[in-house]
Amino acid sequence: MKRATITLPDDLEQALERFVGEQAVPVQLTSVVQVAVREYLIERGYLPSTSALRIRPAKQGSGENDVSVSHDRYLSST
Repeated sequence: MKRATITLPDDLEQALERFVGEQAVPVQLTSVVQVAVREYLIERGYLPSTSALRIRPAKQGSGENDVSVSHDRYLSST
């Protein structure tokens, strides 16, 4: 693990202090900064995304009742 000392401009310091102070569960400033850096690097492609796959059911189904059994047939037909 790398340790670093950083200097924050006043506006960032104040925003971070407000954010930490408004959390229902106490959080450490270190954790907030780590999450922010991780998200920044994920957005730019330097780290893989850690978000879970969220599959949501369709509001209206396909009308077919055997898709889970015959999925290969459905996926191969174009």
